[in-house]
Amino acid sequence: MQILISLSASLVGGLLMSRLAKKLNLPAVTAYLVAGLLLGPYCLGALHLAGLGFSTPAEVSNLDIISQVALGFIAFTIGNEFRLEQLKHMGKQAITVGVAQAVFTTLLVDAVLVALHCINPALLSVSSAITLGAIAAATAPAATLMVVRQYKADGPLTKLLLLVVAIDDAVGLVLFSASFGVASALESGAISLTTVLVEPVVEIALSLALGALAGWVLFRVEKYFYSRSKRLSISIGFVLLTVGLSMARFEIGGIHCGFSLLLVCMMTGTVFCNICDFSEELMGRVDSWTAPLFVLFFVLSGAELNLKILANPLVLLVGALYIISRSLGKYLGAYASCAATGCSESITKNLGVTLLPQAGVALGMALTAQQLSDGEVVRNVVLFSVLVYELVGPALTKRSLIAAGEIREEGRTNARKKNQPKKPLKLGG
Repeated sequence: MQILISLSASLVGGLLMSRLAKKLNLPAVTAYLVAGLLLGPYCLGALHLAGLGFSTPAEVSNLDIISQVALGFIAFTIGNEFRLEQLKHMGKQAITVGVAQAVFTTLLVDAVLVALHCINPALLSVSSAITLGAIAAATAPAATLMVVRQYKADGPLTKLLLLVVAIDDAVGLVLFSASFGVASALESGAISLTTVLVEPVVEIALSLALGALAGWVLFRVEKYFYSRSKRLSISIGFVLLTVGLSMARFEIGGIHCGFSLLLVCMMTGTVFCNICDFSEELMGRVDSWTAPLFVLFFVLSGAELNLKILANPLVLLVGALYIISRSLGKYLGAYASCAATGCSESITKNLGVTLLPQAGVALGMALTAQQLSDGEVVRNVVLFSVLVYELVGPALTKRSLIAAGEIREEGRTNARKKNQPKKPLKLGG
């Protein structure tokens, strides 16, 4: 009973808050996160009134499965952007920008935080500094996708953005695995090539293989059904299956093997959409079905944010440097790589800002980083940055897409029609 009432409060509270956000010209995803903060254990939940929010962080953690499923559907939807026809036009640019901006961000954050260590070693260890640099590369696909959906954004910048966000997950995984391996070696005095090089590559390969297999099997199964509702049900069932399988962990010959949920579900969506001739219509129906799930995902994400970290001066100092250097890294890295690959001026100026949101993937990395000697600092810094980025990032993404002419101004959006650029935009310069 308690769980159902709390979920109901989350869903209704998030939707009501979105009406206020609309009046303030803010994206709905920001409203959902604020609603989560209010219903969380550090605001209304602290009153310990049955059904009014979440009284403890454990109550929010017990609903992690909802967040995992939501991320699976988000990744499946983003996989729809990897259509071969589209990749022919911007695949090279997307890969170049996706890799370049992530690597540049990591190097810049590494440099700033290692410099902080040299100034005052007591504030942050070198191992934590380079680990935070790798975490900085990660971009949250969920907030970006929600803004694109809400305003029916469409155009070259939107298409490139979704591709880059998807590629960013794979790049971030490799950077984090390598950096964390080096960080662990600095503390233990022994480096493991298996941990630094082999395991991240194995995880990516296994994830892509599992996703490709799931996408092909989904297509073969869908062909036996003609009813739209049954095809929708099969699609939902397969996404749930891939989310479940991606949680598997095992060991082969001393190599720890696992899967990336986002990569598995993205690859499932990519393969299915490229071999199925009715995938476009089916993806539209899946999007409609998942709308309440995404509201819950962001409300629960807001409820997970720990406001107590704001009372720690160390976290605020390191967090501020992390946020500033990461933001510069994302913007300058995207700007330079877009200019180098011949993207239009509109894309070059605006893409970097849209890559600022950070959430689930970064938090997962921070959880692993707690194994370091001062891993708690890493976790709290990431929590602080997520609090800032999730509340500010969606609004900045919206502004950038408006500046690029790919969404209409607030109040003029027709939910039944796609937004079109005010003027035709070319990807090339």
